[in-house]
Amino acid sequence: MASQASSRPRLSGRHAVQEAERTSAIQDGALRAVEPTAPVGSLGGDSVRAVDRALALLRAFREEDGPLGLTELSRRAGLNMTTALRLLGTLEGHGFVKRLPAGGYLLGPTLLLLGDLFRRSLRLEHHVMPALERLRAESRESATFFVREGDQRRCVFRLDSPQLVRDVAHVGEAQPLGRGAHGRALIALEDPAARLPVVSRGERLPQIAAIACPVLDAEGRVAGSIGVSMPLYRFTAEAEALCVPLVLREAIAMTRDLGGDPSRLEQAAG
Repeated sequence: MASQASSRPRLSGRHAVQEAERTSAIQDGALRAVEPTAPVGSLGGDSVRAVDRALALLRAFREEDGPLGLTELSRRAGLNMTTALRLLGTLEGHGFVKRLPAGGYLLGPTLLLLGDLFRRSLRLEHHVMPALERLRAESRESATFFVREGDQRRCVFRLDSPQLVRDVAHVGEAQPLGRGAHGRALIALEDPAARLPVVSRGERLPQIAAIACPVLDAEGRVAGSIGVSMPLYRFTAEAEALCVPLVLREAIAMTRDLGGDPSRLEQAAG
């Protein structure tokens, strides 16, 4: 007599894979069995708008907030209460918000897990090298990233200028803190009156000019400084006018990429 298992229709190919995945999800108590979602490219306009509105609700929370009620969240997100309530229910089901017994909402634990995953997966070079490539391409000067090590600074990433005459520096080289554009940029935010980016002319080396700006991480700490350097004779008013906004732009962009708040950089540059 055939067994019960052998009497079931045999699945093959894509259907077998889908059945195995569905079975695995059911057996794992930490996972909720769900139907596969459609590719992002196939989502309709209503689906995309729903995602935008859900993200608006999450961004409505502020650091100083306690639990927020439905009325306040709806107002901040610019949604009617019916739509907000429906989206909050979905967000709660996935742990992005938590509804309190009294009726208010807080951000949920899923965001903490995603933030921790972001920090653990972060690789500085993934953000530094593209920024240095843009700086070198647009300025045609050497682009460098330094980090602080005690009372010194160390060059950890560098792309040399494509021009024949250029300044010389080496990855791994340590230099004094507090001297030169990078040396001052790494400690610039310790002075509330500091102006960014930092510009130096012949300060550490007599024939070298440089522009540098600090980069902040998700905790608001200085992750390093990014900037350009060139022979002093090429550091004309035109070169300075070109490179200062480029360096500031990349410092702000990298700060955002690292999860930091660039407002301190923007204020010091204002």
